[in-house]
Amino acid sequence: PAYPRPRESAAMPAKKAAPAKGGAAAKASKTAAAAKTGLRSKKPRTVRKSTSFNRPKTLKLTRKPAYPRLSAPKVNKMDQFQIIKYPLTTESAMKKIEDNNTLVFIVDVRSNKRQISQAVKKMYDIVCARVNTLVRPDGVKKAYVRLTQDFDALDVANKIGII
Repeated sequence: PAYPRPRESAAMPAKKAAPAKGGAAAKASKTAAAAKTGLRSKKPRTVRKSTSFNRPKTLKLTRKPAYPRLSAPKVNKMDQFQIIKYPLTTESAMKKIEDNNTLVFIVDVRSNKRQISQAVKKMYDIVCARVNTLVRPDGVKKAYVRLTQDFDALDVANKIGII
């Protein structure tokens, strides 16, 4: 919008033309640059070809904690004494010992077959051929530990004190 110019009165002196600082050459180069790029030139908008936006990868610094978050390393609570609770001495378990060369143990519910096998090896110095497990309806895990032919389940049961 065009604003009305203030009236020049006797109190206001007329403006003098300011002397050119860089001269005509500087003004000409400035005008040429403005004509080339435009006065209000903008950076061209990047054309996005996908519908999803992936955040730019930024600098990831390595952590340098001031103090350790754990005062001591975690101790493995599942040792062989925790895994094997006790041997089972029922009639069916005794039949397994005699007929199938298999010992029957009640074990921790959280233990797996590998852990049971290693625990039996550590505690009784015997080698397992295979381990079968089941969780009984009362929530207790039972493990059938089949021994290799080198070991006799009856001898091991005697040594343990089952028979």
